[in-house]
Amino acid sequence: MPRINLLPWREEERKKRQRDFGVAMAGGVVTAIACILAVLFIYSQMIDNQDDRNQRLNDEIAELQKSIEEIDGLERQKERLLARMEIIEQLQKSRPEIVHLFDEIARQLPEGVYLTGMTQRGSRIELRGIAQSSTRVSALMRQIDASAWMMDPEVDRVETTSKGSSRQAEFIVYVKQEHAKDASEDLR
Repeated sequence: MPRINLLPWREEERKKRQRDFGVAMAGGVVTAIACILAVLFIYSQMIDNQDDRNQRLNDEIAELQKSIEEIDGLERQKERLLARMEIIEQLQKSRPEIVHLFDEIARQLPEGVYLTGMTQRGSRIELRGIAQSSTRVSALMRQIDASAWMMDPEVDRVETTSKGSSRQAEFIVYVKQEHAKDASEDLR
């Protein structure tokens, strides 16, 4: 029987398998590195896209904040203008009141009573004057009480003084001014 030496063939086969294993190992390592790099690239692209979205959202939020501040400024300006309009409206309504007040004082002043001063603080009016007697001051009080533009008369003081041969009464009377009624108040 012939003898065949199979050792070199086995040796070659082993070397070939080792070489194939090395190539497969190197290919696997290269493939794994490529997969890792691809995954890293994909994730970095996703992160960049999200950062872009976040930046766009932050820009929009900043723009909306500016709009909100502008709206708040406009609201404050609107409130100031409304307050001014209300003051002007009140002034317009009270414009004829002073005319009515002076007219009413002239009408209600009894004979023998003379005013020397008049001061108004809000709706309260201080009348200073001289009367021929204290009964004339009482008549003034009754006429003021019956007046349509004045109400709640209060006497602060009445002093009788003598000037020469005549006697006179100096007085201070407080009166509240009646304001004109609104058309809306009349409807109620």
